[in-house]
Amino acid sequence: MDNHDTDSLDGTESPLEISPSGDEGLTPEQRAAAAAAVEVDLLRALEAILMAATEPVEPALLAQLLDQPATTVNRLCQRLANSYEEAGHGFQLVRVAGGWRYQTHPDMVAYVERFVLDGQRARLSGAALETLAIVAYKQPISRAQIASIRGVDPDGVLRTLQSRGYVDHIARDPGPGQAALWGTTVKFLEKLGLDSLADLPPLAGFVPGAEVVEALEQGLRVTPMVETSANDAQPPATA
Repeated sequence: MDNHDTDSLDGTESPLEISPSGDEGLTPEQRAAAAAAVEVDLLRALEAILMAATEPVEPALLAQLLDQPATTVNRLCQRLANSYEEAGHGFQLVRVAGGWRYQTHPDMVAYVERFVLDGQRARLSGAALETLAIVAYKQPISRAQIASIRGVDPDGVLRTLQSRGYVDHIARDPGPGQAALWGTTVKFLEKLGLDSLADLPPLAGFVPGAEVVEALEQGLRVTPMVETSANDAQPPATA
């Protein structure tokens, strides 16, 4: 078996596994050509598998199907992704939710929305988006905690998000009552194109500065007014 060392995604060496049968007596050039042919077949196999998949496929499963190390699979997937980007295709191969999948290129989203959405699916309401953001950044979180943040009962919104597959019960609070704790799902990561929750944008960029908060407080502050009765308003009588 001839091992061709190449850089993997995590910086480790990733040899390409090639069957030793028929290698005897080959020149280095012939062995290199054989390795290149095997790699082309692996690339085509990856394309076929990922094209048929409806969810992101984990590298471990791809490695099992191709009989190659996971580092080799990641390297080949990244090679395909780079080739699509360089060629300017309308789709991408991306790492999402711990696996690889094909998806529309961000530049082409508007065209796909016209085809897929076209008013067929209702968008999430502002309340649903707000609740989803709270769950995403504060998970695991209970219904009562969500209600305390939003100031309203979130039951209806949580049911909607759960029916869409974006949130679900992920644990139980160990305290009294063992309240169900909510968290986001793999589908949530897929929809946002994230590999993990660590890829969520930091909240610091959305928090207003101290000057803005102070200005808001000044604008919302109400100066109490003391009402006076008609008798109080009369000047004192003179003798």
